[in-house]
Amino acid sequence: MTIQIRYFASLREALGAGETLVLEPGAPALTVGALRDRLIARGDAYAEALARGRALRAALNQTMCAETAEIADGAEVAFFPPVTGG
Repeated sequence: MTIQIRYFASLREALGAGETLVLEPGAPALTVGALRDRLIARGDAYAEALARGRALRAALNQTMCAETAEIADGAEVAFFPPVTGG
């Protein structure tokens, strides 16, 4: 399974614009929350930027989603902090 991951705003500054994650064939279903935990487990900048204590939003295939949303092969997942307008 291949997933495109995108980071926006302060996450982009900390982690870059994004990456491609390739999971082993036959891997169990992955949710947005499980993906976030998997990235946090990398440590360092990922652990800090995606920490569970930080308010973050997620989108799956350009639609806002909950962390319980299941990711399909070829999906795009985006993470970004809440933003305010002015």
